Formats: sequence, structure tokens, C-alpha cells
Amino acid sequence: MTKLSEAVPFLDRELETRAPERLRALQWERFKAVAGEVFPANPFVRRKWNAAGLRSVDELRSWEDFYALPLTTKAEFAVDQEENPPFGSNLTYPVERYVRVHQTSGTTGKPVRWLDTEASWDWLAHCWRFVLRGAGVGAGDRVFFPFSFSYFIGFWQAFEGAQQEGAMVISAGGLDSVTRLHVMESLGATVLICTPSYAIHLAEVARERGIDPASLPIRTAIHAGEPGANIPATRRRLEESWGARCYDHTGMCEVGPYGFECVVQAGPHLIEPEFIFEVLDPATGEPAQDGELVLTNLGRQGSPVFRYRTGDRVHLTEEPCECGRSFRRLEGGILGRVDDMLIVRGVNVFPAALEGIVRQFAAVDEFQIEVFKEKDMDEIRLLLEIDANRHGPSVVTETVRGVVEGVRSEVGIRVYAEAVASGRLPRFELKARRVVRREA
Repeated sequence: MTKLSEAVPFLDRELETRAPERLRALQWERFKAVAGEVFPANPFVRRKWNAAGLRSVDELRSWEDFYALPLTTKAEFAVDQEENPPFGSNLTYPVERYVRVHQTSGTTGKPVRWLDTEASWDWLAHCWRFVLRGAGVGAGDRVFFPFSFSYFIGFWQAFEGAQQEGAMVISAGGLDSVTRLHVMESLGATVLICTPSYAIHLAEVARERGIDPASLPIRTAIHAGEPGANIPATRRRLEESWGARCYDHTGMCEVGPYGFECVVQAGPHLIEPEFIFEVLDPATGEPAQDGELVLTNLGRQGSPVFRYRTGDRVHLTEEPCECGRSFRRLEGGILGRVDDMLIVRGVNVFPAALEGIVRQFAAVDEFQIEVFKEKDMDEIRLLLEIDANRHGPSVVTETVRGVVEGVRSEVGIRVYAEAVASGRLPRFELKARRVVRREA
């Protein structure tokens, strides 16, 4: 495979092209250093590892010992915080050393609070620099954040990382969409960072105001928080709407930003110097190429995670990338949640697969997946928001029929679909929640 030119943007070329065995050695060295600091001082980790039979970090002598450590789940952190309010016991230092508090979004269970020290916050921003540099963002860019900057950790770290890269950061929290568009245009924003759902909505608002979003100076967009930029039809809609290249990014509040797309856009590279990655079969717990992503971070000693079950379904590939990086990739990004799979007449259906079909139809501005019971079986109804005044009744009819046929041919199931009035379905600035269960 021919590598791209020397123009590929790296944060650290030597590190990002390092041989896999040398990356593995670096991971082990960093893991032992983190474990040595955390194990004696962190009550949550000490209890878990003691229960697994570990008495000293000196007993961690090989990768076999690492893989014998217990897995950790988000539910454990939620219970721990209930029993040890308000922050739980996953704290390596006295609480006075922590300078930031955020919490998970709550889309996959009870929200969990997370604390960071100044050092770990700097580490998170450093990880985001891989994300930004991979997309070619740096000094001279003006990075626009249409994000509320709330309790949810969201793009706080990206804001810090962009500053470290020497870019100008533009905070648009607290503004409505129309005002945000005006600010983007007047300040000459070149980079947009938000969820894919909100980027689609923002483009929709622009067109309603007679503004072609592709005429704005945005040249690059980085999206996270939900599948979207990794779905070909959604990426195509984003790139055509904004006239910009759109990059997928992966991360979690309790883990940190761990994946980024390069200029090849062939799935997020894993930031291997800063994390240990595993993919396990969720049923057997055995290593797999397709399965649940399990993460260990190597720079967040204040509130660490070891062998953390993310709940995200991925496909790990070790195929070399044209950019020249040796970091492995998640082909197709986050494919869905292990626990959000729908079973319809015996067929496994992931919401991301339905989005990939719906987004092929330009007339659909927004959609919702309704799950309901019919004769004691789960069925799916797709609500498709289409502006009938703009497109006309024939396009509405053809789009509904096309979506139904697309799902039947690509997924292999029959679904119901209906058009709903423009503006009826909710829009999301943060993570979209499009799957809704109905009684009938």
C-alpha cells in the first residue's frame, strides 16, 4: 500500500509510526507506573484488585497478569457513588487536588460524576491534540464550538486541546442556532466541532434563513457523541451540506478521547500510547475482532479506569493505513451499543444501520425509530420528517416507500414508515436519542 506524502499531519510522527511491539512495550511501562501510583491509594481499585487476589503491583509481571485483572462496568461506578456520595471512592488523591467535575450524559444509564486533577485534565487535552492534528487542525484555525459547556463533559477537552494547538477557539454556548450561524460567518470560523446531529440541524437552519452552509468558511468538521460521521450516508450529507471534510472521533467521559480519524478517513485510529485497547466477545469474554471495546487509560491517575467495558460494539482492524500510522483502527467507528441492538422477527438490527439507510434520502430532515409490540413481537416504525411544502407530495410518498424498501433489501426486515410534519421531531445539541419505545 502506497503511503501518502509527507504532508500528512502528525502530532508526533515517530510515536505514531512506531512498530507495534515497541508501542506494546510503552503501554506496559506506562501501565506499571500508573498501577504503582493508583493501587496503594485508590480505594475503589484496591478493593477490586484485592478481591481478585492481587496484593501488590509487583505481582503484575506480564500481560497475562494484566488480562487476569477484573473487568469494570459503569454500573459499578454508579453504585459506588451512591454508597460514597457525592464522588465515589475511585479517587487516588485527596478531593482537594481535583479541579474539574463533570458527569456522563445519562443516555446509557444513571449519570456518573467524574473528577480530574490539573494533570489529568492536561492529559485529556493532550489526547485531543491527536484528534485535532489528525484532521489537519492547528495554528491559524478558528475553531467553533456550538456546545452548551454544561455539566456534561462533551467538548470541554476539545476546547482546551485546540488552544494548546495554537488555534483560536470560539465558544458559542448559550446562543441559539441563528446567532451561532451569524457568529460563524462574522468571525470566519474554519472548523466546526459538535455532534453530527447538531451539524445537520445547523445546516437545516441555515438553509431556512436563505444561507448556503457551504458558503461559510468552515473547511473541517469533527464530530463525536454518537454514530453519524462514521456512517457513509450521514458523512456524505454532512460534507455536502458544509462543503467541508468531516472526521469521526471517539471518546467517553469516564475514559477520555481515545480515537481519531486521519486524512484517509478510514475509521478512527486508536491512541495506543495513551490507552490499552481490547475487543472482547460480549457473550464469552474472549478476545475477538468484532465485539465490545474494553479500555484502560494510561494518563488519568486521579480517576482511572482499568479494563473498562465501554458497551460499544466495534470492529478492530490491523490493516495498515495509507497515512503511515501504526495505530490500529476501528473500521466503521462505533457501530452501536452492545445493549441497543433491536431484535425484529429474529433479525439483529442496530439503529446505526437504519440511520445509514434513512440518510440516503435527502428529503428527510430528521427521523425517529419507534419500537412497539404487535402480537407480542417487537416491530419498528420509522418516523420521517419531510417538508412537504418544499418537496411536494410525490417526493414524500417516494421517500417513505424508498426507506421501507431500503431496509427490506439491506437489513432484511419489514418496517413501517410514515412521514411527519416539518419541525415535529426533536433536535439534539448533545447526544441524539432517536430510539423510542411505544406501548402500541
